[in-house]
Amino acid sequence: MIEPHVSAPPARRGVTTRPAGGRGRAPLPVKPGTGRFLVLVCVFVCAACGLVYELELVALASYLMGDSVTQASVVLSFMVFAMGLGSLAAKRLRPRAAAGFGLVEAALALVGGFSAMALYAVFAWTDGGAGAFGDSPRWLLVGFSLAIGVLIGAEVPLLMVLIQRIRRQDAGGAVADLFAADYVGALVGGLAFPFLLLPMFGQLTGALLTGAVNAVAGGALVLGLLRRDLSVRGRRVLLAVNLLVLGLLAAAFVRVDDFERAARQAIYGADVRVAVRTAVQEVVLTGGERGRPLDLYLDGQLRVSGRDEARRHAALVGPVMRGGAHARVLVLGGGDGLAVREVLRRPGVRHVDVLDTDAGVVRLARTDPGLRSLNRGALSDPRVEVRTGDVFSLLRGGGARGGRYDVVICDLPDPGRTDSTKLYSQEFYGLVSRVLSAPRGRVVVAGGAVSGRFWTVVSSVRAAGLRVVAYQHGPGPAAFVAAGRTAPRLPSVRPLQAPAHPRPPSTLVHPRYSD
Repeated sequence: MIEPHVSAPPARRGVTTRPAGGRGRAPLPVKPGTGRFLVLVCVFVCAACGLVYELELVALASYLMGDSVTQASVVLSFMVFAMGLGSLAAKRLRPRAAAGFGLVEAALALVGGFSAMALYAVFAWTDGGAGAFGDSPRWLLVGFSLAIGVLIGAEVPLLMVLIQRIRRQDAGGAVADLFAADYVGALVGGLAFPFLLLPMFGQLTGALLTGAVNAVAGGALVLGLLRRDLSVRGRRVLLAVNLLVLGLLAAAFVRVDDFERAARQAIYGADVRVAVRTAVQEVVLTGGERGRPLDLYLDGQLRVSGRDEARRHAALVGPVMRGGAHARVLVLGGGDGLAVREVLRRPGVRHVDVLDTDAGVVRLARTDPGLRSLNRGALSDPRVEVRTGDVFSLLRGGGARGGRYDVVICDLPDPGRTDSTKLYSQEFYGLVSRVLSAPRGRVVVAGGAVSGRFWTVVSSVRAAGLRVVAYQHGPGPAAFVAAGRTAPRLPSVRPLQAPAHPRPPSTLVHPRYSD
């Protein structure tokens, strides 16, 4: 909350003024115009750091706990609420605005810089959100959102006092200058996070570097420009605090790789063989050597288990391939090559197009010995052509250049993830229906276990104008949805009885997979 100041003319050079508290104002080491510029630069840097902390929490929480919409809503809601509390709390610090601002920035650098490591540590060492401490990551997310919000909210009222202390001006003009610097800094921080910090440094190191920049900016402003506003003891205390914060951040920076390896092993086990951050997600491979089954994790979620993937992919691909012509096949997802492997087992396959989101997964499927052995080099077969990018956009824009397909296989991420719901929407299945050959073209969707989500998939496929058969095949709880312009004929499957009350379909603007 910014308190209005009584308008006052700018201080004349050589005239000493006194603040409302009655204490003498120490002269600045630079001209007032230069000092004001330095304050606005500090506002710019601190605003950029504050937005990076916010985005860091959203990104890491979405990766660890899924459902990016929920995590973003939690972080933004609690942080904005806490900013109001911080603005009110900053009233008590206004008589000592310089010292208060220096301590606030040091605390923000410490809390924000370590927020990603702390959240990752709690997730890794509390059973990944399960067990007795299952809600610990969520509570910690709320706690960091509140703490960072309070500290960010305290910045602007204190900066308002400081900029008026340097050169008195109309309160409206001072607020406009501060907010302009603040918003431009937020823009730079918001763009720097996805395009610079995340790809170059990753989430943990990026947060630590942001904390260091935050501490240096706040400490330099107070200890450099406003040092005469502090007593000798105050300067020593603030310098010691900033050095301690920078020392802790530097120590964490040195050990961050060891920490990340230990946390990753706590999540995935000690058999982590490959861990890479692609342009889309984190990809981890475990096992795949010396007879140990290979597991593939995407953003912390088990995507492929070598113990049962053959059974699952055979159940996904086999029935629909045996149900009619299958010379031309389109695989949506399946960048690991496992669904393609099953497709190529069938005689008569002439061409297979694969559309997948992540070029990094496709590269691993072609080059990693364990994964390539599992998919039997399917993606290197001359009949297979792979294109990567947003699957929805590729399908909509004609990325499936093969024209009409006898079979379309949807081997996509779980629909419960917010970034995947559009690939299970009525509109998506409408696009799929456009590339099916007439009249016997068939599509199959991996729907997971029989649940409310599964029947939502069924309703969404049916709403696109396709005839649907829900089925299970072989042992295990996995269920599948096959569809076509005419009801597909699927040998050796167990049709599932639809519930008495069908669920509404999921659409782009109303996803229904959150329950």
